[in-house]
This record gives sequence, C-alpha cells and structure tokens, in this order.
Amino acid sequence: MDHELPPSAVHLRDHLRGRFPDRTLAVLPPTAGPIHHRVPGFHIFRLAPAPREVGWLYVTAGLWDATQHHGHGLEFVLYAAEPSDRHVETVTMTAYYHAAGGRQALDLGHTVPIGQPWLPRSRCDHLLVSLPYLWEPDLEVCAFPEGHIRVLWLLPITKAEKVFRREHGLEALEQRLEDAGIDPTDPARASVVAPPPGPLRRILRPLLRHDR
Repeated sequence: MDHELPPSAVHLRDHLRGRFPDRTLAVLPPTAGPIHHRVPGFHIFRLAPAPREVGWLYVTAGLWDATQHHGHGLEFVLYAAEPSDRHVETVTMTAYYHAAGGRQALDLGHTVPIGQPWLPRSRCDHLLVSLPYLWEPDLEVCAFPEGHIRVLWLLPITKAEKVFRREHGLEALEQRLEDAGIDPTDPARASVVAPPPGPLRRILRPLLRHDR
C-alpha cells in the first residue's frame, strides 16, 4: 500500500505516473530475504504496457532513502517483454548489492553479475547500468524538495559484452549494441561481441597462423 512507501518512493511513484500516464502502476513487495535489513521500506513499482506501448517496467523504490549522499541517490529500472517474478528477484538482488556500498555501489557504466541467465535460455547473465535512453531524459531525474533521484537502466548483457565494456569502455559497447539494433527485452538475442577463445583455441591460434 502507498502509506508503506518511504518518502522518496512516493515522489518516485508520482514521477513515474507523470511520465507514463497510460501505464497501470502496481506496488510490489521484493523477493523474500534480507533486503529489508539493508533497505527498510523497499518496494518495486511494476508498470504494465499501455495500449500503444510494449514491455513491462520494474523500478526499484526506497533505495534513495538507504543510500543517498547529500540528497543524491539512485533507483533502477529493468525492462522486460513479459511480467515475471524473475524480474522482481533480479531488481531485488541488484538493490541489495548496491545498498552494500563501497566497492559494490553501482553507478553509470558499471556491471553486476546476475549469477544465472536473466531469463531461461538467455545468454545474458550480467546487467549493465546504463542511461534510460528508451524513455528520454525526463525519466532519468526525479527532483523533490529533499534532493533528487537518478533513475538508471539495468540492461541485460552477456559476459563477453561485459568483458568488452571493461576493455573498451561504456561508449564503445553501447555503440555496438545500437549498431546491432538489439531488442533489449529479447532473452534470446545474440551477443554483439564474440566470446573469448577457450584455452585450446588460444594454444592453437599461433599454430593456425603459422600454417597460412
């Protein structure tokens, strides 16, 4: 219920309703576990697709109160083709990870391992913290008297794409994703980066070059 929401989550709820007036917003509890010890009052907003829109949005709510510094804090949005408890689990895990602070605190360009495919049969088992490009800048910043929330996108990526981001930077990976025209909600999408060669291939590569 709305009265259980921490103050920042109420502001975020109103921000989302203003940005997506035709989507139905539901307030969901997180996956059962220790999240409330680290983020008291944590909830998840689920926004159903409107008649002329596609995809479901899962937005963390309450992270700001537990993690903000000088009025600045993050919340995260996950975009999916279909509703699933799996998405609630994913955003709950990410919120718990981020709220630990220190080296685990997430920010733009960071990646976080999911520990499993984000959906069955998907090659994507990491999340990239990206700008919410699909929804224009008016989703990213939710300002209110106590400060502001920055909403960042949790984009599922493959391990190879994660390694590419580490070696070449966020902009290079995002350019590859854009050039490939990926559907970010498709769990079966192909990786835009070839996986690194296995141990045997690395051993044989010099020999193969010599034979040419």
